[in-house]
Amino acid sequence: MRQIMERGNDGAQATPLSPSQSDRFISAGTHPELLAASHLRSAAYGLERKAAPDFSSLSNKELALLMEQNHALHTYALPVMETLYEQIIDTHSMVLLTDANGHILHAFGDQDFLQKADQVAIRPGVMWAEHSKGTNAIGTALAEAAPTLIHGSDHYLQANHFLTCSAAPIFDYQGKVLGVLDVTGDYRSFHKHTMALVRMSAQMIENQLFSATFEDAITLHFHARPEFIGTLMEGIACFTPDGRFLSANRSALFQLGLPLASLAAHSFSSLFGVALSSLLDHYRNATAQFLSLSLPGGVRVSARAELKLKNSFSQYAQEQQDDQKTSENHHPAANYSSQNSASNSVSNSSSNSSKLQALNTGDPLIASLINKISKVAEHDISLLITGETGTGKELLAQAIHQDSSRRQAAFIAVNCASIPETLIESELFGYEDGAFTGARKKGSIGKIQQAHGGTLFLDEIGDMPLSMQARLLRVLQERSVMPLGGNKSIHVDIKLICATHRNLRELIAKGEFREDLYYRLNGLVLKLPALRERSDMAVLAQKMLTEESRSRHKNGRLYQISSDVMQLFKHHRWPGNLRQLNNLLRTAMLMAGDNHQICREHLPEDFLEEITTLTEYQPILGQPVAHLSHVTPDTEQAVFNGLSSAQTGQSAQPVNKGNIEEKLQDLEIHAIQTALQNHGGNVSAAARSLGVSRNTIYRKR
Repeated sequence: MRQIMERGNDGAQATPLSPSQSDRFISAGTHPELLAASHLRSAAYGLERKAAPDFSSLSNKELALLMEQNHALHTYALPVMETLYEQIIDTHSMVLLTDANGHILHAFGDQDFLQKADQVAIRPGVMWAEHSKGTNAIGTALAEAAPTLIHGSDHYLQANHFLTCSAAPIFDYQGKVLGVLDVTGDYRSFHKHTMALVRMSAQMIENQLFSATFEDAITLHFHARPEFIGTLMEGIACFTPDGRFLSANRSALFQLGLPLASLAAHSFSSLFGVALSSLLDHYRNATAQFLSLSLPGGVRVSARAELKLKNSFSQYAQEQQDDQKTSENHHPAANYSSQNSASNSVSNSSSNSSKLQALNTGDPLIASLINKISKVAEHDISLLITGETGTGKELLAQAIHQDSSRRQAAFIAVNCASIPETLIESELFGYEDGAFTGARKKGSIGKIQQAHGGTLFLDEIGDMPLSMQARLLRVLQERSVMPLGGNKSIHVDIKLICATHRNLRELIAKGEFREDLYYRLNGLVLKLPALRERSDMAVLAQKMLTEESRSRHKNGRLYQISSDVMQLFKHHRWPGNLRQLNNLLRTAMLMAGDNHQICREHLPEDFLEEITTLTEYQPILGQPVAHLSHVTPDTEQAVFNGLSSAQTGQSAQPVNKGNIEEKLQDLEIHAIQTALQNHGGNVSAAARSLGVSRNTIYRKR
């Protein structure tokens, strides 16, 4: 655990807490003496128990600056906060994030409770440190550097007695407090599990911040139980390319049994009893199993590593092999044997052969998606890819398969929407000879069995009949399949990836999709952004065109896209997404002929008609209506009404680009703010109601 300092009644630092102590949480029931000390501090600050709430707040400019200073914390915390809120929704509660001084950075929750919270100044920009608000979960968690539960009358100020608050500090890689994650609610809705959810969520934010901190480093993920690797329980330790220790997360410190200060003198070899060159050898051999390592106390752990190295692997491998006989490699714990320990799966995000990295063309949403996949690719976790039609769901599934240890086996794709309901059972599960009229002699092997050892990709899983859903669930639970007409189950080892453009939760509500199957499939949900939401349009379009050019003219000139056409592309809504873009480029190439630049006259007429309709006011604004057209029908109508009156001279104001542009932006921001208010600050729900991505909400709010 982090080296957290215990404080006395005067707030002075005392001795470091041990790992077991720092895992405590403060409440009247667990540490009444620390709660009493907080009350004494509150009184010493000159606060009066019956004092009215202090509403003093940062200005909008000051809050914006504070948000910028805490950009990384805010960025990594938001998705976790949304997930946390979804688990406590409709409990008269809210989720809060503060900085290291107790200023609230972000808050959202149930609408009924937000109004009550506002009465005691629980809102962005307000400080909730102890010296400002007395004993409260946020302030006391900061003062004690430990998770804190403050319930009802435990609060120092009487005005806050209607609250119940569970807060956990968020630490950086040096053990310093970055901020606090908190759930605050009506004390009558208290639930004992809330604190556990908050602590887990805070640790999730910590781990993500930790993993993103070190760019040129070797990151080791380890645990005594291999199934815990990739979970919140895993230890994460970072080392320089030559093996020097950089930092470790809380779980790693606990497993290693050493504080950060002591670990600074260690290296990879001295901690795990293995020469770094052995680790690099496993990377070079690209083996898929975990590596078995020994901790300083003799405990054996399983591990996998990520190499985020700016220089080439060969340089580091050679350097380590040259140093293989140094005294460091003769550490007493160095008892590694490749014959009796599993090999390691190591990924390099810069690998040129990676099919997943080939999909990374500069869009941050795609980059984040690939980063998530790299963490779970070699684990038995089902993947569910969602996104609009044509966003590349099967392409992503193929890339996951090609980058995995299963790439030598089959990748079997099944489109559940294209197979007749009467045939899907035999298609998936196969059948024995004579199973039904018209069946082949000697039967047929089903798609599930064909994918044994490899990957089964079920596209449009939302269209699978309910009866088949029950059978698929049994296959996933028992890891065996029984063909139609058979009486013997056949073991199957498959990596399952599913995809859909439909909302499975809505289908569950309608009784059209099994809830138990849904939770079996969504081990990790990967939402592919629509083409209009991606920031890498130019790179993506040119890459498609280049690949098509090379496939047709292996030794000829490559085609280019004119700047005029690229502007049209950026202004289009692309309902068919990548598939539509690819088909359009193929057609445009044929139209261009020997002219190796795609120009407006080479584009299909239907595309030009559609883009003209969507951007009819572009000469005035210079920006696309496609971006705004899916905000809300009322907003869209207001926009067009405003433009129409301006174009016909009916407006009292002179028509100019700046005025209309500002008006449109105001309408858009108003629509977003209204949606957020209607959904209690829940960004995901607001985004769904507006038909935009969460990133659009974050960017525009």
